[in-house]
Amino acid sequence: MPSPTSALDVRVTTTPEETGRAAAAAVAEALRSTLARKGSARVVFAAAPSQLPLLTALRGRDDIDWTRVTAFHMDEYIGLAPDAPQRFGPWLRRALFDHVPLADALLIDPGPQPGKAARGYARLLDEGPLDLVCLGIGVNGHLAFNDPPVADLDDPLDVKVVELDGACRRQQVDDDCFEALEQVPTHAVTLTVPRLLRAERLVGTVLGRRKSAAVRDAVCAPVGAACPATALRTHPRCTLHVDTGAAALLPEEVVHGG
Repeated sequence: MPSPTSALDVRVTTTPEETGRAAAAAVAEALRSTLARKGSARVVFAAAPSQLPLLTALRGRDDIDWTRVTAFHMDEYIGLAPDAPQRFGPWLRRALFDHVPLADALLIDPGPQPGKAARGYARLLDEGPLDLVCLGIGVNGHLAFNDPPVADLDDPLDVKVVELDGACRRQQVDDDCFEALEQVPTHAVTLTVPRLLRAERLVGTVLGRRKSAAVRDAVCAPVGAACPATALRTHPRCTLHVDTGAAALLPEEVVHGG
């Protein structure tokens, strides 16, 4: 992992809805610029309750030509039934993909051979450059399902099978995605940190006081696997949109208005 080349551009707004709208404006600007230059765009979306204000705001915008946008997503649980409401691909369909006229939505399906599925998804991603990643940060500082302290910031793989750590699985219960910890899958398919960072533009949305320590560490801690989100500081074009809860522990000098 290279040394940090830029500080994160941290934008703070008051409520989750305001944060979602600010992030959506940044996403729309990035997409319009990409479409004007290239004619099409390839975008990775995160799936989590914290992303819903962003996705809802995107549904309400009329300045994005979705017909030229191909959508991917970051990660998917292994072992859930295809119709399980917690699966991230179907969740993103309900939250955004079914509401806008995308050129295509390419979803991760781990199936019975998740390692093979990971390699296949990596090939889909490799068919062209990624123009934009819409991301979040986990309570434990993870990016996608790259959990500390084992996340490999120099991972040679683009997509792989991972085991989820306890804090990551507990977050899924605390976010009301599962009723009990034993219901949360122990493994998932995820895009790796280097694959996410190869995108031209990153726009993050992080909400809530429970994420404040992870946001502080992402901005201030040494870059490393103890907080995978610190790797965002090595990207030259990453903006992090946070509400006042998520920003609660940030030094004033790193914060900008939304």
